[in-house]
Amino acid sequence: MMDKSELINLTKEHMHVLCSAISERRVGGEGNRLATAFVKNKFRESGWTTDETLLEVMDWRTTGASLKCGTESFEVSSSPYSQGCIVSGELVPVNTVEELEKADISGKIVFLLGQIASGQIMPKNFVFYNPEEHQKIISSLEKGNPKAIISATGRDSAVAGGVYPFPLFEDGDFDIPSVYMKDTEGEKLLACSGQIVTLESGAVRIPETAFNVIARKEGRTKKRIAVTAHIDAKIGTSGAIDNATGVVVLLLLSELLKDLKGEYCVELVAFNGEDYYAVPGQMKYIEQNQGRFDEIVLNINIDGAGYKEGLSCFSAFNLPDYISEKLDAIFKSHKNIVEGKPWVQGDHSIFVQYGCPAIAVSSEWFIDHMDNQDITHTPKDNMSIVNYERIPECALAIRDLIVSIAGNK
Repeated sequence: MMDKSELINLTKEHMHVLCSAISERRVGGEGNRLATAFVKNKFRESGWTTDETLLEVMDWRTTGASLKCGTESFEVSSSPYSQGCIVSGELVPVNTVEELEKADISGKIVFLLGQIASGQIMPKNFVFYNPEEHQKIISSLEKGNPKAIISATGRDSAVAGGVYPFPLFEDGDFDIPSVYMKDTEGEKLLACSGQIVTLESGAVRIPETAFNVIARKEGRTKKRIAVTAHIDAKIGTSGAIDNATGVVVLLLLSELLKDLKGEYCVELVAFNGEDYYAVPGQMKYIEQNQGRFDEIVLNINIDGAGYKEGLSCFSAFNLPDYISEKLDAIFKSHKNIVEGKPWVQGDHSIFVQYGCPAIAVSSEWFIDHMDNQDITHTPKDNMSIVNYERIPECALAIRDLIVSIAGNK
């Protein structure tokens, strides 16, 4: 059995592979496929049975974007997963949903700013959370048939992460070309309202593949504990906290639990697509488990663990009394893990929606600063912000909880 110092060294080795040797884990990219292959091989080395589920996805690249009004240029970026374009048209500013529903935008370039651009729009086919107002915006734009969309945005840390400006649209199912700019740049662009502007975006959509990786240690019954972490990261970031650390917890657990012989099956699931518009890995898992979610005794999801400031934290959902009692007793014995605010945005939400007991494990600092942090989904999310002791601590606490529930005979 490895001691903590050996687990810390192993953590550093795995983090180096996922965040440095592999530069980017965006869904559909080569780095993402290298990461899933690495995780699958490590699971197998620890003696786990592994399955790899093929996902049809979209990779995306851009050579950049430009916007001109007369002789004046404005700084814009291609919206992730948007179509590319080379178009000219009248600039029509829109501040609210009501304005959008009334505006004549056919064949023009619509400029979204102010209230309508204050928060990231959910992808049009996103099934887990899709406010009516967002659906109205998408519908009005598609019916209005503009040549392209420009949006001026600030921050939306809770949904879009720490990026500034944030892309109003991040949706490969939405086919109107779009770009985004800083809200301060948008104030300058307003002077061009009603004038002809020219927009170019070098965005390209590329059909590709990705994979979920699931490792299993069979039990004596069909009941199972599913431990999950998403392996993908946003474009342009190494995704250390979001979520290489979570994947490393899975890898440590594959070593810590390799000799487990319990009542319940244990699944270690590396989901692909939590930070991707279509959440393909999660949707495939739901499809594969229709009618079988009652087999899941507990889900433990790790996302955002191991931040250098503060402690690790957990929040619990739908726990029966006997699991809640074990959780309290075991996690209290691990002094650097505390109960935090309920957090519903991770992959555990899938299990909660299907009535499964779930525990979300993260970093207390991130949960407390969800609405104003500027780290996730940016280049700041790198190995320099990781506390390498916190990751083995999480793995050991989760190991103890699983053994107490599943047994080890």
